[in-house]
Amino acid sequence: REDLFLQTKYTPPPGQDPASIPYDPRASVPSQVRKSFETSLRNLGTEYIDSLVLHSPLNTAEKTQAAWEAMEELKLQGKVKQLGISNCYSLPLLKSLCSASRVKPAVVQNRFYVDSGYDTELRQWCSENRIIYQSFWSLTANPGLLHSPLVKGLARKYARSSPQILFKYLTERGIVPLTGTCDPIHMKEDLEVLEDKNFVLADSELIDIDNLIQQACNSADQ
Repeated sequence: REDLFLQTKYTPPPGQDPASIPYDPRASVPSQVRKSFETSLRNLGTEYIDSLVLHSPLNTAEKTQAAWEAMEELKLQGKVKQLGISNCYSLPLLKSLCSASRVKPAVVQNRFYVDSGYDTELRQWCSENRIIYQSFWSLTANPGLLHSPLVKGLARKYARSSPQILFKYLTERGIVPLTGTCDPIHMKEDLEVLEDKNFVLADSELIDIDNLIQQACNSADQ
Protein backbone atom coordinates (compact mmCIF):
# COMPACT_ATOMS: atom_id res chain seq x y z
CA ARG A 1 0.00 0.00 0.00
CA GLU A 2 2.86 2.39 0.79
CA ASP A 3 4.01 2.10 -2.83
CA LEU A 4 0.73 3.57 -4.09
CA PHE A 5 -0.53 7.15 -3.97
CA LEU A 6 -4.33 7.08 -3.95
CA GLN A 7 -6.23 10.24 -4.75
CA THR A 8 -10.01 10.44 -4.90
CA LYS A 9 -12.71 13.10 -4.77
CA TYR A 10 -15.94 14.17 -3.18
CA THR A 11 -18.09 15.25 -6.12
CA PRO A 12 -21.24 17.31 -5.37
CA PRO A 13 -24.57 16.09 -6.86
CA PRO A 14 -24.49 18.24 -10.03
CA GLY A 15 -21.29 16.49 -11.12
CA GLN A 16 -22.57 12.98 -10.43
CA ASP A 17 -24.16 10.39 -12.67
CA PRO A 18 -27.74 10.35 -11.29
CA ALA A 19 -27.80 6.56 -11.65
CA SER A 20 -24.82 5.96 -9.39
CA ILE A 21 -24.53 8.71 -6.76
CA PRO A 22 -22.66 7.16 -3.80
CA TYR A 23 -24.71 9.08 -1.22
CA ASP A 24 -28.18 10.51 -0.64
CA PRO A 25 -28.21 13.83 -2.54
CA ARG A 26 -30.88 15.09 -0.12
CA ALA A 27 -28.52 14.64 2.84
CA SER A 28 -26.48 17.46 4.33
CA VAL A 29 -23.19 18.30 2.64
CA PRO A 30 -21.07 16.89 5.52
CA SER A 31 -23.06 13.65 5.38
CA GLN A 32 -22.51 13.45 1.62
CA VAL A 33 -18.76 13.91 2.10
CA ARG A 34 -18.56 11.17 4.74
CA LYS A 35 -20.63 8.69 2.74
CA SER A 36 -18.69 9.42 -0.45
CA PHE A 37 -15.44 8.85 1.41
CA GLU A 38 -16.64 5.56 2.91
CA THR A 39 -17.58 4.38 -0.58
CA SER A 40 -14.15 5.32 -1.90
CA LEU A 41 -12.42 3.36 0.87
CA ARG A 42 -14.55 0.32 0.11
CA ASN A 43 -14.10 0.54 -3.67
CA LEU A 44 -10.34 1.02 -3.38
CA GLY A 45 -9.92 -1.63 -0.70
CA THR A 46 -7.89 0.62 1.59
CA GLU A 47 -8.04 2.06 5.09
CA TYR A 48 -6.81 5.52 4.19
CA ILE A 49 -6.53 7.92 1.25
CA ASP A 50 -3.40 9.86 0.40
CA SER A 51 -5.21 12.80 -1.17
CA LEU A 52 -8.89 13.75 -0.92
CA VAL A 53 -9.95 16.42 -3.40
CA LEU A 54 -13.10 18.54 -3.49
CA HIS A 55 -14.22 18.11 -7.09
CA SER A 56 -15.32 21.73 -7.41
CA PRO A 57 -16.57 24.62 -5.32
CA LEU A 58 -20.26 24.19 -4.48
CA ASN A 59 -22.95 26.65 -5.50
CA THR A 60 -22.57 28.75 -2.35
CA ALA A 61 -19.59 29.73 -0.23
CA GLU A 62 -21.34 28.27 2.82
CA LYS A 63 -21.75 24.85 1.21
CA THR A 64 -18.17 24.90 -0.04
CA GLN A 65 -16.95 25.64 3.48
CA ALA A 66 -19.19 22.89 4.92
CA ALA A 67 -17.72 20.36 2.49
CA TRP A 68 -14.20 21.47 3.30
CA GLU A 69 -14.77 21.24 7.05
CA ALA A 70 -16.09 17.69 6.64
CA MET A 71 -12.96 16.83 4.67
CA GLU A 72 -10.83 18.46 7.37
CA GLU A 73 -12.38 16.11 9.95
CA LEU A 74 -11.30 13.11 7.89
CA LYS A 75 -7.78 14.53 7.71
CA LEU A 76 -7.68 15.22 11.45
CA GLN A 77 -8.90 11.67 12.11
CA GLY A 78 -5.89 10.32 10.18
CA LYS A 79 -8.00 8.84 7.39
CA VAL A 80 -6.61 11.23 4.80
CA LYS A 81 -3.05 12.52 4.41
CA GLN A 82 -3.78 15.70 2.47
CA LEU A 83 -6.64 17.73 1.02
CA GLY A 84 -7.10 19.51 -2.28
CA ILE A 85 -9.60 21.30 -4.48
CA SER A 86 -10.29 20.92 -8.20
CA ASN A 87 -11.90 23.16 -10.80
CA CYS A 88 -10.99 26.20 -8.73
CA TYR A 89 -10.16 28.94 -11.22
CA SER A 90 -10.80 31.90 -8.91
CA LEU A 91 -7.77 33.06 -6.95
CA PRO A 92 -9.92 35.08 -4.50
CA LEU A 93 -11.96 31.94 -3.78
CA LEU A 94 -8.80 29.91 -3.19
CA LYS A 95 -7.38 32.58 -0.89
CA SER A 96 -10.64 32.71 1.03
CA LEU A 97 -10.68 28.94 1.46
CA CYS A 98 -7.12 28.98 2.74
CA SER A 99 -7.74 31.77 5.23
CA ALA A 100 -10.88 30.13 6.63
CA SER A 101 -9.49 26.60 6.94
CA ARG A 102 -7.74 24.66 9.66
CA VAL A 103 -6.22 22.38 7.01
CA LYS A 104 -4.96 24.26 3.97
CA PRO A 105 -5.23 22.80 0.48
CA ALA A 106 -2.10 20.88 -0.44
CA VAL A 107 -3.26 20.50 -4.05
CA VAL A 108 -5.11 22.52 -6.66
CA GLN A 109 -6.18 20.41 -9.61
CA ASN A 110 -7.31 22.37 -12.67
CA ARG A 111 -7.77 21.98 -16.37
CA PHE A 112 -4.66 23.40 -18.05
CA TYR A 113 -6.02 25.33 -20.98
CA VAL A 114 -6.22 28.68 -22.68
CA ASP A 115 -9.74 29.53 -21.48
CA SER A 116 -8.38 30.05 -17.95
CA GLY A 117 -5.28 31.84 -19.18
CA TYR A 118 -3.43 28.70 -18.11
CA ASP A 119 -4.01 29.81 -14.50
CA THR A 120 -0.85 31.92 -14.64
CA GLU A 121 -1.62 34.10 -11.61
CA LEU A 122 -3.18 31.27 -9.63
CA ARG A 123 -0.23 28.95 -10.32
CA GLN A 124 2.19 31.63 -9.16
CA TRP A 125 0.27 32.03 -5.91
CA CYS A 126 0.21 28.25 -5.40
CA SER A 127 3.97 28.12 -5.89
CA GLU A 128 4.52 30.92 -3.38
CA ASN A 129 2.30 29.13 -0.85
CA ARG A 130 3.67 25.62 -1.36
CA ILE A 131 0.50 24.28 -2.95
CA ILE A 132 0.97 21.64 -5.64
CA TYR A 133 -0.69 22.49 -8.94
CA GLN A 134 -1.96 19.41 -10.77
CA SER A 135 -3.05 19.78 -14.39
CA PHE A 136 -5.63 17.68 -16.19
CA TRP A 137 -6.71 17.68 -19.83
CA SER A 138 -3.12 18.79 -20.41
CA LEU A 139 -3.02 17.06 -23.80
CA THR A 140 -6.67 17.02 -24.85
CA ALA A 141 -7.13 20.75 -24.32
CA ASN A 142 -3.92 21.75 -26.07
CA PRO A 143 -3.75 20.44 -29.65
CA GLY A 144 -2.38 23.81 -30.73
CA LEU A 145 0.61 23.45 -28.42
CA LEU A 146 1.22 19.81 -29.33
CA HIS A 147 1.14 20.49 -33.07
CA SER A 148 3.10 23.74 -32.94
CA PRO A 149 6.36 23.88 -34.90
CA LEU A 150 8.19 24.61 -31.64
CA VAL A 151 7.00 21.52 -29.76
CA LYS A 152 7.27 19.27 -32.83
CA GLY A 153 10.80 20.55 -33.40
CA LEU A 154 11.78 19.79 -29.79
CA ALA A 155 10.24 16.32 -30.17
CA ARG A 156 12.52 15.67 -33.14
CA LYS A 157 15.56 17.09 -31.35
CA TYR A 158 15.11 14.89 -28.28
CA ALA A 159 13.64 11.87 -30.10
CA ARG A 160 10.49 12.13 -27.99
CA SER A 161 6.80 12.51 -28.68
CA SER A 162 5.09 15.89 -28.54
CA PRO A 163 3.11 14.83 -25.43
CA GLN A 164 6.39 13.93 -23.72
CA ILE A 165 7.78 17.38 -24.52
CA LEU A 166 4.70 19.05 -23.05
CA PHE A 167 4.76 16.84 -19.95
CA LYS A 168 8.47 17.57 -19.45
CA TYR A 169 7.79 21.29 -19.76
CA LEU A 170 5.01 21.06 -17.17
CA THR A 171 7.12 19.12 -14.68
CA GLU A 172 10.04 21.52 -15.05
CA ARG A 173 7.65 24.40 -14.41
CA GLY A 174 6.55 22.78 -11.15
CA ILE A 175 3.27 21.38 -12.46
CA VAL A 176 2.17 17.77 -11.84
CA PRO A 177 0.42 16.62 -15.03
CA LEU A 178 -2.28 13.99 -14.60
CA THR A 179 -2.94 11.43 -17.29
CA GLY A 180 -6.02 9.31 -17.73
CA THR A 181 -4.65 7.00 -20.38
CA CYS A 182 -5.43 3.29 -20.31
CA ASP A 183 -2.89 2.56 -23.05
CA PRO A 184 0.19 0.73 -21.62
CA ILE A 185 2.42 2.29 -24.27
CA HIS A 186 1.31 5.81 -23.37
CA MET A 187 1.68 5.01 -19.66
CA LYS A 188 5.27 3.94 -20.28
CA GLU A 189 5.98 7.09 -22.30
CA ASP A 190 4.50 9.29 -19.56
CA LEU A 191 6.63 7.65 -16.86
CA GLU A 192 9.78 7.99 -18.96
CA VAL A 193 9.44 11.76 -18.66
CA LEU A 194 9.90 11.44 -14.90
CA GLU A 195 12.39 8.58 -14.82
CA ASP A 196 14.91 9.70 -17.45
CA LYS A 197 17.10 12.16 -15.53
CA ASN A 198 19.10 12.89 -18.69
CA PHE A 199 16.05 14.28 -20.47
CA VAL A 200 16.05 17.99 -19.58
CA LEU A 201 14.79 20.95 -21.59
CA ALA A 202 17.15 23.90 -21.84
CA ASP A 203 16.18 27.10 -20.03
CA SER A 204 15.81 28.87 -23.38
CA GLU A 205 13.45 26.12 -24.58
CA LEU A 206 11.30 26.45 -21.46
CA ILE A 207 11.09 30.20 -22.08
CA ASP A 208 10.15 29.56 -25.72
CA ILE A 209 7.21 27.39 -24.57
CA ASP A 210 6.30 30.03 -21.96
CA ASN A 211 6.10 32.54 -24.80
CA LEU A 212 4.06 30.14 -26.95
CA ILE A 213 1.53 29.76 -24.15
CA GLN A 214 1.39 33.53 -23.66
CA GLN A 215 0.78 33.99 -27.38
CA ALA A 216 -2.14 31.53 -27.17
CA CYS A 217 -3.59 33.57 -24.29
CA ASN A 218 -3.17 36.83 -26.19
CA SER A 219 -4.89 35.37 -29.26
CA ALA A 220 -7.79 34.11 -27.15
CA ASP A 221 -8.28 37.60 -25.69
CA GLN A 222 -8.62 39.23 -29.09
